[in-house]
Amino acid sequence: MSAYAQLNSWTTCLQPNSQARLRLICFPDVGSGTAAFEAWPCGLSPQIEVCLVHFPGRESRLMQAPFTRMAALIHVLASVLLPVCDRPFAFWGNNLGALVSFELARYWYYRDLACPKHLFLANCSAPHLLQHQVQKHLLSEADFITALHSYSNIPDTLLQDPKLLKRMLPVLRADFAILETYQYRSGWALPCPISVFGNEQQTAEVTYDSLAAWEIHTQSHFKLRHLKGDRLALETQSAQILAAMNEDLANGGFGRLYPN
Repeated sequence: MSAYAQLNSWTTCLQPNSQARLRLICFPDVGSGTAAFEAWPCGLSPQIEVCLVHFPGRESRLMQAPFTRMAALIHVLASVLLPVCDRPFAFWGNNLGALVSFELARYWYYRDLACPKHLFLANCSAPHLLQHQVQKHLLSEADFITALHSYSNIPDTLLQDPKLLKRMLPVLRADFAILETYQYRSGWALPCPISVFGNEQQTAEVTYDSLAAWEIHTQSHFKLRHLKGDRLALETQSAQILAAMNEDLANGGFGRLYPN
């Protein structure tokens, strides 16, 4: 069996499994790609197939212009990802990915097209609380780089490599533009459970209360976990995250995803 399969220009499926009962669709974070997810199939139930979403402006799509507005990104994702969600599916998103996955879920649900079985969201304040007093994406290059060093969600490996950081500035600026121009619009709560992950140590961007506030966006179960560490890092905390996913999907009304 192939280690991965490209479903379309936007999505790759790791360890394809036609018998899987659920697809976990993973969205990238600010300035990040999908490399951090490559080992995830090993930590999840064999009944879960992991699919990665590739945004323009990074990795294999490096030469393509990145999106700068949420509405435009969601409009395209709603079309290209719907065929991928031809079986029960769940969303994972960290920070920017959390907000994108939430808005995509609402877009489909409000149009009676589809709805995730579960939303797994990390390191992102509830959307109705988001405020960006400083528009980082409009700063000069020098000021923007300074701002990146104070932003808890940028990997140290990127910040400590000046050449790589400079190469990634356009996509980083575009990602911040999506976040900082986003405007939440009230609507129906989603029918699916929401599980939220944060850090034991609060940051200026994300607090305990701002994570707990996600609860109003679900009609179903809500769970908030605080992981060890001063910020969410998929490389070091993936074992905790995957164990929680397995638990929530098995015990939170989705036991049918797991064979007896």
